[in-house]
Amino acid sequence: MIPYSVTFGGISGRYASWKQAGFVIIPFPVDVTTTYQAGTRNGPRAILDASAHMELFDEENKIEPYRSGIFVSTEIPVTTTGPLAALKELERRVKAVSKAGKVPILLGGEHSGSAAAVAALKKKHGQLTVLQFDAHTDLRGEYLGTPYNHACVGRRIVESGAKLIQVGVRSMSEEEDRFLKKSEDVKTFYASEVRDNLADVTKGIVSSLEGNVYITIDLDVFDPGIMPAVVTPEPGGLTWFEVTDILRDVLRGNCNLAGFDVMELAPIAGMVAPDYLAARLCYRLMGWIVARQADK
Repeated sequence: MIPYSVTFGGISGRYASWKQAGFVIIPFPVDVTTTYQAGTRNGPRAILDASAHMELFDEENKIEPYRSGIFVSTEIPVTTTGPLAALKELERRVKAVSKAGKVPILLGGEHSGSAAAVAALKKKHGQLTVLQFDAHTDLRGEYLGTPYNHACVGRRIVESGAKLIQVGVRSMSEEEDRFLKKSEDVKTFYASEVRDNLADVTKGIVSSLEGNVYITIDLDVFDPGIMPAVVTPEPGGLTWFEVTDILRDVLRGNCNLAGFDVMELAPIAGMVAPDYLAARLCYRLMGWIVARQADK
């Protein structure tokens, strides 16, 4: 696989090579269907640039996750004909990464890409549960004339046959509310529930996960006070510690993590904190994965 022009964490040499890599990052600079604000096309590069300024020692797990190897592939190419061509290429690439025994990590870019990653992993594993951190349910049948809109990614995931667990939701349409009421394949934990009882929600999430799990994180799950650089900054979001506390318990559970993504960063010029948060979140997830592998 062809490497990108920059690496994650500023690493070099064998730790950034395809052969060494336990993790493979796939940049998805797609910004075709975003609404209200654009800018997610710049998200992957902003995350990679910010990662070069992190400490590579994981203070929680007392390890250096990059030593497991982090390869960054070339960006998924984008055309003006719509997202479908990019989604097909992304599915092909996730399939290749997973087949090689490496953990695929998608950096976005609009949230539509997660459905392609899930499709590839569902075909490989058969059974798959998707854990979605998001301000929105993203369960519309179609939006603005396309079923591949970023507002439809949850619906496409359900249609793939995967089980869907949602966390942090605080905005939806009437159509999506009706879909939730009749669907047996989606379980939703609202942001207000996380705020009122984080411990019980976390237990509910962990108990809902089984077998192979894919984690998709739309950065608008965070409160816009700490994550304003998203296309739809919904008020009342989760904190850094709420999200990471949930993820910690998930990754310490019995599920097998098939891959993950961090999506919908729309960088704001002169404001680097959101980019850095996204990079740190990505690296912290790698840290928990490496620590878990070491414990086995």
